[in-house]
Amino acid sequence: MPTISLNHSTLRAVQALNGAEYQPEDWVARLSSIGCVVEGSDEEAIEIEVFPDRPDLLSHETMARAARAFLNEEVQQPTIETPDSGLTLDVDSSLESVRPVILAAVVRGVNTGTTAEEKDEFIQSLMDHQEKLHLSLGRRRRFSSIGVHDLSTLAPPFRVETVPESCSFIPLAMSQEMSIKEILTQHPKGVEYAHLMDGLDTYPVILDANDAVLSFPPIINGDHTTVTDSTTDFFIDVTGWDERAVEACLLLVCLSLAERGGSIEQVQVTGHNGQIRMTPNLTAREHRVSDRLIHRILGMKLDSEEISSAIKRMGGNHIATRAVTDGVNKAERWADLEVGEREHVISMPRWRSDIMHPVDIVEDIAIGYGYENMPNILSAVHHDAIPLPSAHLHRRARESLRALGLQETQSLTLSNERVQFQQTRWPPLAESTTLANPITIDHTLMRQRILPSLLQLLASNRHHELPQRVYELGTVVHDSRNATRAAWACAEVGGGFSAAKGIAQAFLRDIGADLAEVNWVATEPNEGPWLNGRGAKAIVAGEEVGQFGELDPSVGAEFGLRVPIQAGDFDIDALGRTIPDPVL
Repeated sequence: MPTISLNHSTLRAVQALNGAEYQPEDWVARLSSIGCVVEGSDEEAIEIEVFPDRPDLLSHETMARAARAFLNEEVQQPTIETPDSGLTLDVDSSLESVRPVILAAVVRGVNTGTTAEEKDEFIQSLMDHQEKLHLSLGRRRRFSSIGVHDLSTLAPPFRVETVPESCSFIPLAMSQEMSIKEILTQHPKGVEYAHLMDGLDTYPVILDANDAVLSFPPIINGDHTTVTDSTTDFFIDVTGWDERAVEACLLLVCLSLAERGGSIEQVQVTGHNGQIRMTPNLTAREHRVSDRLIHRILGMKLDSEEISSAIKRMGGNHIATRAVTDGVNKAERWADLEVGEREHVISMPRWRSDIMHPVDIVEDIAIGYGYENMPNILSAVHHDAIPLPSAHLHRRARESLRALGLQETQSLTLSNERVQFQQTRWPPLAESTTLANPITIDHTLMRQRILPSLLQLLASNRHHELPQRVYELGTVVHDSRNATRAAWACAEVGGGFSAAKGIAQAFLRDIGADLAEVNWVATEPNEGPWLNGRGAKAIVAGEEVGQFGELDPSVGAEFGLRVPIQAGDFDIDALGRTIPDPVL
């Protein structure tokens, strides 16, 4: 969950601009009710974790607006009027394959504070809000990226086009021009997000009437558009590939500036396909939810006044309660509306991008009503769960390995080529699934076997006394597809090939195999991590289902282990295919 630090001074200033008081005690006590976890509070700030489905709470301003409705029951109109700014943004057709979704807005007359400290806090809050949206809705700028500019430094109209890598301008926080190629290889932000430009021959830029570069999305803004302590009028652009994420980011940045007294104005955007639209659109969305759905989920009946009060606390508006007259809505399975039944028409702000279904409206009604106010009754919705066949197999495998005196562990699915293949002398079982942007050399691919993870675990615990007997049943990835394997490893004096075969035989017997039909085949020298002559494969119905044996001391030394180890690694999916379920 994203974590935000909200300064008391900034929250107090935002609330004062909107005629409300800021009471830190109330916030700490009650913010958890609207989708937050208060991590801590001191004299300077509140640390809050925001649930991923509430990106509208990621700034001081938007959090303050939601809190006024929820804590003070202040009426918040879900629609904000947005007059035409008279500005235009034309998108070249070449953007269709480069960065096709482009929206813009203007916000004028923003109150950024009266003192230098307040203005600095505003700028820092604005930057933090952008980065939180980039990480959450924007998926690290891939889905959407935001540019906020000082409108007074720009010369409209604006246009978006593609340029070669030789195009140059002065990027943010630099004092001299850099070409796009240099930005992607030398500028810190360019290096961090250069992967988003992979495969492109031309690059998107936003220009004004003087051909000055406002932005090179999604990488960096131009330096001359930098927001300063004297900025009161803003031009906002949001670009990306995901329409929903782009619109949500634009609306939330505009909303945060409007909370500081700004007036939001529309920009006429001509898309790459020639379609003209006025953005942003802050008209509320209407949702229909039946009484039946509310009762089915919450297990209680609420009258119109209770629903209206609950929705008002969530920033929405209860428009009407009426009988359904237009038939069944088959597109929404959970919210089918039948002619004659009672429904509620509810208006919610467009920036609440988390509301995608009537069930989400029911959740908001529950939050606004207060979970603590609901009766203690069992849910009326009851579905009997039926275990998957694989669940039976996994349960029997775990029970068998635990009965053999092994302790269950759980390790990361991430690994690296050195551990998976080189140190264990195993070839890849399939094509490796690698990470595009690994943050450490220890985690560069998804593991194909589990035993290497157990050997790393034993190495990390080599300062503890013996014996150490562990197993894991977990996920591996072959050819970008999940699979399941189980492995064990025992660091103990006196354990050898015989002990490993004993565990393998007991394990296969417990799974349901007829040991008389299992073929045991010796591994070739240096085939896997086994000591020559002390390793074997288990073959069932002509298919190799696993290997086991005594670990070669040279392999153990690769992991920093200098004790005798017997181990095994089995393919659970192959066991499920080759051994009939004894219960069925």
